[in-house]
Amino acid sequence: MSIVTPAARAEGQRLFGAFQTWGAAPVEAAVLQPAGTLLDLYGEDIRARAYVTQDPVQGEMMLRPDFTVPVVQAHMAGGADPARYCYLGEVFRKQEQGAERASEYLQVGYEVFDRDQPLRADAEVFALFARMLAGKGLRAATGDIGILIAAVRGLPTSDTRKAALMRHLWRPVRFRSLLERFAGRAPLPKGRAALLARMKAGDPVESPAPQIGLRSRAEIETRLARLAEDSATPAIPADVVDALEALVGVADKAPAALSAMRGIAAVMPWITPSLDTFEQRLTVLAAHGVDVAGLDFEASYGRTTLEYYDGFVFGFFAETRPDLPPVASGGRYDALTQVLGQGRSIPAVGGVIRPALLVELEGGQ
Repeated sequence: MSIVTPAARAEGQRLFGAFQTWGAAPVEAAVLQPAGTLLDLYGEDIRARAYVTQDPVQGEMMLRPDFTVPVVQAHMAGGADPARYCYLGEVFRKQEQGAERASEYLQVGYEVFDRDQPLRADAEVFALFARMLAGKGLRAATGDIGILIAAVRGLPTSDTRKAALMRHLWRPVRFRSLLERFAGRAPLPKGRAALLARMKAGDPVESPAPQIGLRSRAEIETRLARLAEDSATPAIPADVVDALEALVGVADKAPAALSAMRGIAAVMPWITPSLDTFEQRLTVLAAHGVDVAGLDFEASYGRTTLEYYDGFVFGFFAETRPDLPPVASGGRYDALTQVLGQGRSIPAVGGVIRPALLVELEGGQ
């Protein structure tokens, strides 16, 4: 844990006030959040990054790992449309052993809910952050998770395989491993290969030992049937796999990146609508004063953050301090509003700034 310094608190208040001058309504969120909601959204992975406690009345709770989820919940319960919110407060994240990063730090954020003009909202948030962070020596990086999502959803393969790739889109190593296996370029795990061989030969896979564990016999049989179905699924064509791997590796200035992805779309035409949206966003960003010709774009940017981003993503980094996390980051999370809105949804985008990092970079205390 760390204590928020007076300098960081003052910087946070300055940014918080600036967001309010841009029309954002200040909101608060409880420090203790229901763990069930976060686990439903992110799975058990979030448990490794959050502080979990047990409340005798409310059950399992987590120290607030971010503000976005509670802000979305509050908005979907009855917020205006469009709406802008801002917040300031501590968030809590576990750090790896030996890491020097703080596990408790101040976060100030800005969120926009706009059904009618989502591209303008993307540009508004990014341009506002760029102006507020100008002169701080930071490099901006952008990406678009929506392009990668479209690429996976359009693959000529089974829904089961596409679902598996989507689950691991935010885990690049596992994603590539699965893609190589689905392309027939990597062998099956030995245990699975042996099991499938027994099933193909008609050998029984049951054991005389008593059944233990949480899975029922029906669930096990369903799983075996899915493994057999997957083993019979044709490999994803090599040219498509090569194109997807090339897409994941695109990193250039935004106009050049768009040109490269247009070339890849010759093999993966189903990503064209997402590229059209990306091109339109660049036009809107330029209208908001952003130098898109000098804007860095990385197709894989945002794949190792929380999994609710599903469109435009961005971050601001101190290039002279590669040991530091992003000073600011954000993105679009439309699908999250549908999950938390119980079927209702609204396009939403936002971002956060870490005031303590700004103070540290400026030599403050």
